[in-house]
Amino acid sequence: MSKPYSTELRQRVVRAVTADRMSCHAAASRFGVAPSSAIRWVRRFGGTGSAAPSRMDGRRSNILSGATRDWLPERMTRDFTLRGLVAESAGRGVKVDHVQVGRFAHVEGLSFKKSVLPAEQLRARDHPASGAMEDIPAPA
Repeated sequence: MSKPYSTELRQRVVRAVTADRMSCHAAASRFGVAPSSAIRWVRRFGGTGSAAPSRMDGRRSNILSGATRDWLPERMTRDFTLRGLVAESAGRGVKVDHVQVGRFAHVEGLSFKKSVLPAEQLRARDHPASGAMEDIPAPA
């Protein structure tokens, strides 16, 4: 993310528009900024009395802290889905998104992986014997 223009430059542009009666486009051209920036600065000055930049957003603090932070890793030792954890968290009074839970799991190095079964067990699990062939009499 880029840095905001200095407050001093903003004040000079606003002063040129308000005191010197220049248009926003002319003031922007004079000070080498975009006309849209000059228009926003003048509008902000008219509304708030200052052309200073507003606070730039940074990373949001982690909602998953305190008791939830202690509960979640313990809960992730058993089968889970991210959406299931969101529902359980809502039941505990914590409003989170599945993306937040996923990021938390990634940062903490937590994940649930299914155990790999041997090929025989996979085939037996995917195609269980139904017993239907045993009921058919043999041809005569």
